[in-house]
Amino acid sequence: MQIREIDLKELYTVYGIISHLYPNISYKEFEDLIYDMRYMEYKMIGIFEKGELVSYAGVAIQTTIKDKRHLKVFDIITAPFYNFSKYDKFMKEYLEDYSRMAMCKSVIF
Repeated sequence: MQIREIDLKELYTVYGIISHLYPNISYKEFEDLIYDMRYMEYKMIGIFEKGELVSYAGVAIQTTIKDKRHLKVFDIITAPFYNFSKYDKFMKEYLEDYSRMAMCKSVIF
């Protein structure tokens, strides 16, 4: 198992899993939205098993008066046919660690 940030060159891989979360989105629209979100430093994080994307989270570090510096999780999904509870747990633990390394006060799902 490998957990890592996903590069923009891997958008087709991400689209394969994100289309389960948003079934009415086309690849073109998905790609446009990902590029539009770059201004907020939107990061794509994935869990890979044997080179296959199993779980995905789209996140950004944000600061607001209410929540202070925090990691905002916009999208999170585990691919069908995989153990949701296992991979969701791994992803949430990773995001907690990621937020601490970025000096965030919390993770907001």
